[in-house]
Amino acid sequence: MTRLAVAHALCDVYQGAVPALLPFLLAAHGWSYGTGSLLVLAATLSSSIVQPVFGHLSDKRPAPWLMPAGFVVAAVGLSVVGFVDSPTAAFVAVLVSGLGVAAFHPEGSRAAAYAAGERKATGMSYFSVGGNAGWALGPLLVLVTVLPFGLHATLLLALPGLAGAVLTARDLPRLRVARARATAHATATATALAAKADRTGRTSTPPQDDWRAFGILTGAVAARSIVYFVLMTFVPLYFVDVLHTSEAAGETALIAYLVAGAIGTLVGGRLADRFGRRPLLLASFTLQAPLLILFLLGGPVLATVALGLVGLIAIATFSISVVMGQAYLPNHLGVASGVTLGLAIGVGGLAAAAMGPLADAAGPKAPLELIVLLPLVGLACVRALPREDDRVAPEQRPRSLRPAGALRATG
Repeated sequence: MTRLAVAHALCDVYQGAVPALLPFLLAAHGWSYGTGSLLVLAATLSSSIVQPVFGHLSDKRPAPWLMPAGFVVAAVGLSVVGFVDSPTAAFVAVLVSGLGVAAFHPEGSRAAAYAAGERKATGMSYFSVGGNAGWALGPLLVLVTVLPFGLHATLLLALPGLAGAVLTARDLPRLRVARARATAHATATATALAAKADRTGRTSTPPQDDWRAFGILTGAVAARSIVYFVLMTFVPLYFVDVLHTSEAAGETALIAYLVAGAIGTLVGGRLADRFGRRPLLLASFTLQAPLLILFLLGGPVLATVALGLVGLIAIATFSISVVMGQAYLPNHLGVASGVTLGLAIGVGGLAAAAMGPLADAAGPKAPLELIVLLPLVGLACVRALPREDDRVAPEQRPRSLRPAGALRATG
């Protein structure tokens, strides 16, 4: 699981680096906010919305080789963005990089699900924290390369991708073994359940996909995604143009947001395994709106602190929603991962791009003001999800949700 988390970090560097590059690209070429948001759209279209396609293909025929191949494509695409002068060429370069990111995620999350065993939320949180760390490393790498050396230093951004390609290529045999073990375990479990059904006279049924619950969950993920990507896109510009700070201060706030999210992801997985996934999502969406208001009312220091708290409670739920999606669609793990990690998140990139003209007309604060009430939409979606204790057998529930007798029976 550790190697998968590291690989995830090296991959998502390329998603975190795109918003961090915007102040430098816009200043160097005189591009508008709308053009900058289109670059975020390019990254989102290719890295997120295409993921369900890769997930569907991997459900039919596993293709772990997509992981190292994706790294190479992601590295090449973003490393050249500092050498182009036209918005169209930059759009294409970012689009290509995003395709590499998209190729990695379904196979990576599938491998993480197999490696997690019974503690799905905790295991997936370790995998997801790697991605969150990668998002945070993206702005940091831009800060230490492009800020002192100029846009041509984007060539150095190829290094994480090349390292990730080597890491995942060397691990392909081990990942195949893990997949085989997980498949054998699932087969043995199904055989044991069938034997128990024969002894008790009860009929056993295969797990069923709950597309309605999955659709509601997708709505919650989309609402969270819009908040996430609008913050990612406009926070650096907001700090520079509204709060009148340096580019470094804006990048620092973005890093604080993402690092806090990585910490929250680790804690969130453990809390979800103990208290349940749905209650944690409810708490997250309830707290986001007040913190966003605090962010908009504060100066640079208070805004950075509030932004970090938003990351702590919002990004922490990324891994939980992936696990919930896989639980709702047990027969389509690749599609579930592709949608919860990709398509629903891609909605956020589309929303950020759509708000580019608004930022050009009214400034980068306007899109940030629009997203304040979106957590309430996510909250309504989560409240409509089935309760976990109505869906899961007592012995499989988080300990806090089990009846007293079940706690005694399971020790």
